[in-house]
Amino acid sequence: MAAVATPDRVNYVLALAVDADFYKQTNPGLGLADVDPVLHYGEAGWLEGRDPAPWFSTRDYLARYPDVAAAGANPLVHYLTAGYREGREIVASAQAAAYHAMTEADRRAVAAGIISREERALAAQFFDPQYYLTMYPDVAASGGDPLDHFLSHGWREGRDPSNDFSVSDYFELNPDVAASGVHPFLHYVTTGRGEGRLARARLGFRHDVLANLKTFETRLADSTAWAQPMELSPVSELIAAMGKARPRGLHVTFSQDDYSRSVGGSQLCVQRESAEFALLGRNHLHVHPANGWPIVRNGPTQTPMGVLWNGQSVGVFTPPAIVEAMKAWAQHGEPHSFAIHNMLGHSSRDVIDIVRAGGMNAGYFWLHDMGSLCVGIHLLRNDVENCGAPPAGSPACSICVYGDWRRAQVREHQLLFDRLELTVASPSAVALETWRAGGSLDAQAEVVTPLAKLVPTARVAASAEPDGVFRFAFPGTPSVHKGWPIFRDLAARFAHDPRYAFIHLASAPVAGSLAQHHPVTVTAERPFAMRQALEELSIDAAMVWSLCLETFSFVSYEAASAGVAVITGPDSGNVAVFASQGEYGVVLPDEHQLEAWFESGEILKLARARRNREIYDLSFSKLTAELVEAA
Repeated sequence: MAAVATPDRVNYVLALAVDADFYKQTNPGLGLADVDPVLHYGEAGWLEGRDPAPWFSTRDYLARYPDVAAAGANPLVHYLTAGYREGREIVASAQAAAYHAMTEADRRAVAAGIISREERALAAQFFDPQYYLTMYPDVAASGGDPLDHFLSHGWREGRDPSNDFSVSDYFELNPDVAASGVHPFLHYVTTGRGEGRLARARLGFRHDVLANLKTFETRLADSTAWAQPMELSPVSELIAAMGKARPRGLHVTFSQDDYSRSVGGSQLCVQRESAEFALLGRNHLHVHPANGWPIVRNGPTQTPMGVLWNGQSVGVFTPPAIVEAMKAWAQHGEPHSFAIHNMLGHSSRDVIDIVRAGGMNAGYFWLHDMGSLCVGIHLLRNDVENCGAPPAGSPACSICVYGDWRRAQVREHQLLFDRLELTVASPSAVALETWRAGGSLDAQAEVVTPLAKLVPTARVAASAEPDGVFRFAFPGTPSVHKGWPIFRDLAARFAHDPRYAFIHLASAPVAGSLAQHHPVTVTAERPFAMRQALEELSIDAAMVWSLCLETFSFVSYEAASAGVAVITGPDSGNVAVFASQGEYGVVLPDEHQLEAWFESGEILKLARARRNREIYDLSFSKLTAELVEAA
C-alpha cells in the first residue's frame, strides 16, 4: 500500500530529492539567490513544468501519466512515494546534459559573468532581444537583461539568441566547437562566420514533424489514457427530453464532438444546420462520442455517446439506449431525416441501428473531410504530404503511419453505404472528385452544395493605413496541416523588416510566435467575426496555406469578402481552386516561392491600395435543411 503523502512527508521528500544547485543553474531568471529551491519547486515550479533534478523530467511524467496530472499531484512526490513501486518510468531532464557538462570553473564563470566587453558588444550586434523575450517568457518575466541571460545561462539550456542561430544545430554541425567547450554563439560571431560555418540547419518544419511522428497505435493509447470516465444517464431522461418536441418532425445528426462546445468549420456547419431545422419547426437530435476517438469503431458497441436535443445537452447514453428512445419517437409518425457529418468515434452498426429505429434508411453523408477514404482524414502521408488517396494497400500506404489502419476505416464506411441509402453532399467539386477517385463507396446520389457564397455589393475595400505597412495575416487554428509553421517562420525571419506586419487572428495566442495576436472567435452568434477583424485591421493578404485538401474553407471566403487576397499553395484543394478564380488571390508553387516574394517585395503587389478590391457580402448554406427542402 502506497504511503500517504502528508504535508510533512511531502516536505521531507522534496528536501531529499530537489537538487538545489541544478535548480538554480537551470532557472536563472527566477532570482533564486534568495529563494529556497525546494519550496519554490514544491509550491510553483512543478506547475510551471520546471525540473527538480537532472534525473527527473516533470513534464514527461505528467504527460506519460495523465491520472497523476488529473489528480493535481506533485509528480516528483508521486513518483517517490508511489510511482516507483507501481513500475512507472521516468526520464532525465532535457537540461541534464548541459548541466553535467559544466565544470566547476564554468559554474564560477557563469556566476561572475566573465565575458569581455568586446565579446558582449559583438554578440549584441547579432542578438535579437525581441525574439529571445518572446520565445522565453520566463526571461521576460524576470526583468533581467536578455543578452546577459543568454550569454551566461541561456545557451547552456539550449536557448537560441535569434531566429538565425541554433545552439544545438551549431554544436551538431561543428563537433570541434562542441568538443572545445567554448561558447557557441561567441565562437560564431568572432570566428565561425568568417569561416563560413552554418548558424543553423534549415531542414524545414516537415523534418521536425517526421522526427516527432507518433505511430497510430500510440495515438490510440493517448486517446484511451485521456478519456474521462462517463456516468451514463437513464434512457428515461432522453425520452422525456424528446417528449418536449417541436411540431414538425425530427432531424438526426452524427459528428465527432459536441458542436455547441467545440470550435471549427464542421462544428459551425452542424450549428447552422440545427438553426435552420429549428426555423422549419423540426426537432434536432445530435449524437457524438462522449470522449474523442481518432478512428471509427466497429460492431454494436456500448460506447458512451453525448446527446443534444434541440441544442441542449441531455446527457450520456449508450447506442442501445438511443435506439430505445428513437423507437419511442418513431411512434409519432412525423417527417424525419438524418445527416452524417463525421464518423470518428462511431461504429456503422450503431449509426444504422439508431436511424432505422427512427424509421429512416435514406439520408445524407457530408464530405467535410476524407475520413471515409482513410483514417488519416486529411489525406496527409505521415502528416506532412498530400497523398491523394492512393489505392489501399499500395506501397505509398506501407510507409505511412495510417496505412495499416486504412482498410478497417474504409471497411466500416463500406458497411454504412451498403446498408443505408446515402446521398453524398460535398461542399465543393474538388472534394467530390477526390472522393470518387480515392475510393469505391457507392452512394445513391451525389450533390455539390457550397457552404458559403460571395454576394456582390457596391462597396470597395478600404486602402491600407497610411504607414504603408503590408499586413499579412494567418486566420484560424495554428496547426501544422494548416501551414502555421510556414507563417511562424516568415514572421520570425522578417520581424524587423519595416515593410511587413504579421498578424495571427485566432482565439488564443501562440507561445513563441513573433506575430501580433488579435483575438477572433467565430461562432453561430458571431458568424462574421473573422471578416470583421480582417476589415478592421486593414489586412492586405491572408495565408490559407493548407498542406492537405480542404473540402471547402470558410476562411478563404471570409477573406475575399473583406477584400483580402488569399495566398495558398497547390495542395490546398478548394482553397487553390477558389484563389485562382475571380482574382481572389494567388496560388504559389511552394513555401520557398512565398519566402522569395517577401524577400524581393513582390508580395507588396497584393496590397489593398494597389488592388482596389471589391467587398462582398457572405451568404451561408442551410446545409442538410436546404437539401431536405429541395427533395
